[in-house]
Amino acid sequence: MKSIIFICLFSPFLCFSQTLLKPDRVFDGAEMHNDWVVLVEDNLITYAGKVNGVTLPSTTKEIDLSGTTLMPGIIEGHSHILLHPYNETDWNDQVLKESPVERAIRGTVHVKNSLLAGVTTMRDLGAEGAGYTDVYVKKTIDNGIIDGPRLLVAGPAIVATGAYGPKGFHDGVTVPLGAEAASGVDQSIETVRRQMGNGADLIKIYADYRWTPGAASKPTFLQEEINAMVATATNAGKYVVAHASTPEGMKRAILGGVETIEHGDGGTMEIFKLMKENEVGLCPTLAAGDAITQYRGWNKGTDPEPERIQQKRKSFKMALDSGVQIVFGGDVGVFPHGENYREMELMVAYGMKPIDVLKSATANNAKMFHLNQLGNLKKGFLADIIAVKGNPVEDIAVMKNVSFVMKDGVVYLE
Repeated sequence: MKSIIFICLFSPFLCFSQTLLKPDRVFDGAEMHNDWVVLVEDNLITYAGKVNGVTLPSTTKEIDLSGTTLMPGIIEGHSHILLHPYNETDWNDQVLKESPVERAIRGTVHVKNSLLAGVTTMRDLGAEGAGYTDVYVKKTIDNGIIDGPRLLVAGPAIVATGAYGPKGFHDGVTVPLGAEAASGVDQSIETVRRQMGNGADLIKIYADYRWTPGAASKPTFLQEEINAMVATATNAGKYVVAHASTPEGMKRAILGGVETIEHGDGGTMEIFKLMKENEVGLCPTLAAGDAITQYRGWNKGTDPEPERIQQKRKSFKMALDSGVQIVFGGDVGVFPHGENYREMELMVAYGMKPIDVLKSATANNAKMFHLNQLGNLKKGFLADIIAVKGNPVEDIAVMKNVSFVMKDGVVYLE
């Protein structure tokens, strides 16, 4: 009995298993509602609706969130928790000079920054030379050792032999790669199986890449190699995503059965329609290209938009016009963790409606990633809930003003 009293004195959220959240408005994953409240019991949502539509238990704790919009926690579709911005340290030096230990320590900071920015779930799409460090970071979050979002991790990612970096060394020098190389159907199958066995939740492949530094991207894996990797992952109840920016690389990945295309810069209307027909999502990573272009000297807001940015606008508009599902994911790590909102701002700037951006970052991503209890504020869903100051449908920029974060019923920011 004494231990129970102690817990109640020092852990109020354990005593108040019912928590009523009272914002100005609620985005439930589909629509915006005024004068709604959300009731959480332990780690589940038990009510979302008008305040007069619920009978509250006597022990209910009420949290006043006046001036805010309550919404599902953000689901980030493309992140690299073991990278930090390239204007701090370029990619080659991160892979070659920062040890996996250092990168893991940085990663613990990155995931906490993302959580406090309202990101309660993240797909980490490649450890970028740090092996299975993302698997271990996920484990420490799940075990309550550090704070961070729910993670879906890809481990090392898979590239065709010879088609990845770091590069630029003579043939007598062996350097660590930023991903795991494979060639041929048998080796590709073996690599997928090994990665799943080592803890990867999903498999990331590079369907195209630069064969030599500075060259244009070209397809890498043969169709039969992609087919085999997807079949192997699917057989184990997992799925494959593909880095792809060329029409041919995208086409092979789509026909092979991947679930999302990452980047898609060179996509054509024909390719985007093929994606829609096959229910493949596009994760455009607008913020990464925007950041890298600025690192290379573009003074955004004063200089004319470079060709890369103009092309990205065009391909994104084609994707919107095609009706392909847009997956929210900015390639965060290329730019600072916790600034995931940059992708949302660019999605709107490039022509997407704010309400559709919110759907993409919550309910739609949850469905695409097979997260059946996330992405919506509905009875029976897990209590991953955030609040932002203002109304993001009127101004998407308020997504940077996160004032409340709850993950799995636990409050991390209030």
